[in-house]
Amino acid sequence: MSDAPGPRAVCAVCPRHCRLADGEEGFCRARKAKDGAVVCANYGRITSLALDPIEKKPIAFYKPGSTVLSIGGYGCNMRCPFCQNDAISQRGEGDVAFQAATPAELADAALRLKAERGNIGLAYTYNEPLVGWEFVRDCAREVRARGMANILVSNGCAEADVVSELAPLVDAANIDLKGPSQKFYDWAGGDFAAVCGTIRILHSAGCHVEVTTLVVPGRNDSDSDIDAIAAFVASVSPEIPLHVTRFFPRWQMADAQPTPVATVRRLADVARRRLRRVLVGNC
Repeated sequence: MSDAPGPRAVCAVCPRHCRLADGEEGFCRARKAKDGAVVCANYGRITSLALDPIEKKPIAFYKPGSTVLSIGGYGCNMRCPFCQNDAISQRGEGDVAFQAATPAELADAALRLKAERGNIGLAYTYNEPLVGWEFVRDCAREVRARGMANILVSNGCAEADVVSELAPLVDAANIDLKGPSQKFYDWAGGDFAAVCGTIRILHSAGCHVEVTTLVVPGRNDSDSDIDAIAAFVASVSPEIPLHVTRFFPRWQMADAQPTPVATVRRLADVARRRLRRVLVGNC
């Protein structure tokens, strides 16, 4: 975004509310101002496509043992220094390879894989799918029309109107609750209240929700950090599964040390004081 004078279009997708002159892209690098409006510039641009076990999302308690066709685009509205998918999430259209696909084409591919490989539907994942929520919506409608499931894997940092429109189309979701407070989200470049709101909206809509917290040494690895996260999740429902996951060095934290396995297991025990289903990941 530049500081040049002139008319601006305001993006209403996430709490950043980027104000963009025509031709400018937003902070997420996936949205752009065009003719006085902010549009989804990464619509139909697929950087990643794979048939994954649903447990890889990670989702443990929705159709376990199944597979799901997983797609990703590019762009993200957060800047987590520990990003695990920076090769696509922290890129824009000029520096990442992609292929074009329509919602109907992807839904048809998902349906073919149902017969061939036991696929249950389409998962929106890898980068941040909500920065291109219109494409998620259109794909989800096509997938539903074919009697299949929609899986959302997201940082949850979006405005309530966006989440509320998508929620009736989403069968299962894993939302990252990266830290216990806005202080953590200031460091990671997000909005704590918006993420909490996303979890509440999806759960209230009847979506199967699971939550993931990546334990980053020195940032969210105290007992009080995880207890606060578990307390919020329990306030929505103590039945929501929480994945407490081990950090490995990536992106701007490539020189950091992995989270000790003992730390992850200890924090999982802390979360179990409030939640009935707590799992450890990357251990």
